[in-house]
Amino acid sequence: MTKRVLCLVIALIMAITLVGCRSTDAPATTGNQGEAPVAPSEDPNYKIGIITGTVSQGEEEYQAAQNMAAKYGDKIVTATYPDNFSSETETTIANVVSLASDPAVKAIVFVQAVPGASAAIDKVRETRPDMLFISGVAAEDPATIASKSDIVTLVDEISMGSTIPAKAAEMGAKTFIHYSFARHLSYATIAARRQLMIEKCKELGLEFVDVTAPDPTGDAGVSGAQQFILEDVPRQIKQYGKDTAFFSTNCAMQEPLIRSILEQGAIFPQQCCPSPYHGYPAALNIDVAGHEGDVQYMLDSIGAKLKEAGQEKRMSTWSVPVNMLMVEAGVDYAIEVIEGRTNGNLDEAVLNKIMNRIAGGEGSAKLTKYDENGVKLDNYYMILCDFYDFSVQ
Repeated sequence: MTKRVLCLVIALIMAITLVGCRSTDAPATTGNQGEAPVAPSEDPNYKIGIITGTVSQGEEEYQAAQNMAAKYGDKIVTATYPDNFSSETETTIANVVSLASDPAVKAIVFVQAVPGASAAIDKVRETRPDMLFISGVAAEDPATIASKSDIVTLVDEISMGSTIPAKAAEMGAKTFIHYSFARHLSYATIAARRQLMIEKCKELGLEFVDVTAPDPTGDAGVSGAQQFILEDVPRQIKQYGKDTAFFSTNCAMQEPLIRSILEQGAIFPQQCCPSPYHGYPAALNIDVAGHEGDVQYMLDSIGAKLKEAGQEKRMSTWSVPVNMLMVEAGVDYAIEVIEGRTNGNLDEAVLNKIMNRIAGGEGSAKLTKYDENGVKLDNYYMILCDFYDFSVQ
């Protein structure tokens, strides 16, 4: 697959990340539309606004916002966009404007930056042109949201096509099973990632095996798709052996996949949406009550369960939920800008340092500038995080 094709399909990540994305034409300018950088605040009582989804729509980023409020107290003010954000953009805009109506608010962290984010930023800047905007999980046209926000971040799903097979090989895999179905494979991003997986497996000497699973939206439903996974994993291991790595493109399949792999002793590099909270708690019967948003608790709990089964070197995930990373890094970066410790609104070195610190240390998070048809958007970063090694806990 050519670099040009990969660049084109990256733009479609937003189409499967959120429902109801829309695309608008905009010049490929970036960052605050030429406005002056945020002036260092001499008022220690400045505030940072965070707008996220609700618990039902985006629990990880919602909990991250609550964590920031607990950490920084009155310095943080929060709001949510409606669950039906695609049809209620005016409510999203109104909620962002409400945050900005407080003159003490100097920055707004917007995760997920759902459809309507660009319009909301425009509306705020009519009266607050100096407002710092950091947008994560951007769902709108890349050039458009980059021209409105000071910084934009999105998970680097395409690069996972190389990193996941590489991790599988590191864990001892000889075969790589790819579960998907026709609807998912029609998505350009998933198709491109699968092609990269095929190429990487060939490079590493892994046998790549496509397995068609039931579509959870079909007649069998979610329960049928999950039952298929529970029954098929043992079949595949019987045929290919325990040194078989498994990957599924569907979120609903992660819980039964993790459970079956743990029982059978196979290999699991990461979920389709890497996070300690995705599939692991239910599959391993981990009680999260009272520990919502506590990432280290979740990692420690997963690690303990894997060690009991002797699977700590054969199962993994990312060290931090990426949406939580975007919220927490966004807040800490905003503090650096507001307090005058950055070189303007866009300081990649500071952003990179903060991202890596939160993700687990130097080298834990890789930031790559978005490349659209060979033209990079200087303030739009694709994030790829490191795998968590449960064997070194």
